[in-house]
Amino acid sequence: MIGTDSHFLNTSQNHHQVNVCSTVPAACGQRDALQTPRLSTMSQTVPPVLSVHPSRSLVDEKLKVLVENLPPGSPVTLHSLHRSEDEHYWEAYGHYVSDHRGIVSVAEDSSVGGTYTGIESMGLLWSMRPVPGSRKGLRLRKMNVRSPMLFNISVYNGLITEGFREQTPLASALIERWYMAPGVQRIDIREKGVRGTLFIPPGPGPFPGLLDMWGGGGGLLEYRSSLLASRGFASFALEYFNSGELESAELEFSYFENAFSIVKDHPQVIPDKIGIFGLSLGSIMTVYLAAESTIVKPLCCVCVSASHFYPPGKNLHGVYEVMTMKPHMIRVDENGHHAWRDMGLEIIKEPSYRINVEKINCPMLLVNGLDDQNWPSVECADEIAQIMSAAGKGDLVTRLHYPDTGHLIEPPFSPHFRATKFKTATGKQKVILLWGGQTKPHSDAQEDSWRKILSFLQHHLYSRETPKARM
Repeated sequence: MIGTDSHFLNTSQNHHQVNVCSTVPAACGQRDALQTPRLSTMSQTVPPVLSVHPSRSLVDEKLKVLVENLPPGSPVTLHSLHRSEDEHYWEAYGHYVSDHRGIVSVAEDSSVGGTYTGIESMGLLWSMRPVPGSRKGLRLRKMNVRSPMLFNISVYNGLITEGFREQTPLASALIERWYMAPGVQRIDIREKGVRGTLFIPPGPGPFPGLLDMWGGGGGLLEYRSSLLASRGFASFALEYFNSGELESAELEFSYFENAFSIVKDHPQVIPDKIGIFGLSLGSIMTVYLAAESTIVKPLCCVCVSASHFYPPGKNLHGVYEVMTMKPHMIRVDENGHHAWRDMGLEIIKEPSYRINVEKINCPMLLVNGLDDQNWPSVECADEIAQIMSAAGKGDLVTRLHYPDTGHLIEPPFSPHFRATKFKTATGKQKVILLWGGQTKPHSDAQEDSWRKILSFLQHHLYSRETPKARM
């Protein structure tokens, strides 16, 4: 193991207040988006005050956004702006009318228009979308978890739907959202041929462990593991192939067994309290490890958009080849987005491709969206539950199914991505994949499922209360 980082922050939670005369820090990279030559038409002796609490928080914590000192009955627009690490701008906004006291509370008042409507305390984050004119198929993901995501929250006079760069805000606030809590250790892993990043929670430990695996997009994604460590679980974000390089990876089953052993053998991990967390292709490996490995004995498994599909005798490259062996069944919608669901339905009909899930002896949480357009994950979950029940193990399966929810069920308050650019694992093609879901119900599913995932992990991996990390 090499390259251990410890991460410490100032944990102040004071309100972050900025009035119209304030400047946005240049570090946010958004000064140009908020500076304009024109002044607001709203005129009063005491300027409006915008407060966001906490100003520094973990990404799964809720915010309280409050605007005060407005004239009663004033129409205003609350707007959020974020510049991603790949330098694309994302925004969300809601329309409000101040009450008789001249106050707008996002947690208590309804948005009457914008990228979200109704009482939505976190709508300024989960309804974010690329600003007009951006490239198609973008996806917002945090790659460097050692730095925060910065958001400018601003309030504007009137009900605005565009041209925010040409408007002067009445007040603004800059907030930080973190995946990695103070005291979490980040450890680069390069041993036994395995690569990834292990995150250790703050405190003396030892802690329950998790092997965390993402899907067919490849690469090293750390943000879910760092958030899990912030919630008390030592989590190993496993990199098992780079984007577009699956053909050269030729990964065998032993790679994943070695990764599990690395978590188990770490001195800060409780060796008999380790689970596996997988999404999409990662969930296939999760199910296969739990069913077939004589080395890996997880105490529990979380499978998001799960499948029990694994052709016998194949390495990971071979699995992916079979998954995509019927390209003529890919459906292309009116926007040119590729839906793989029908192709998957045909492939999973082959009985020999099914994992022997009746061998699994640990509790499983299956999280699925009923509008998954990428893979027939709900049908797979149905069959997993049926097989386990027939084997007398039905009590081991817990299922969460969400209507109007797609394939990519992320940590809470992440934007919804119905379709994004995707480089196939063999690197032969770049397409825009249709994942499915509708913004509001998909976002509700992300919030609800994360809470239940943490509860599931707490119940099965902890015999004491999980440490509560805060910024």
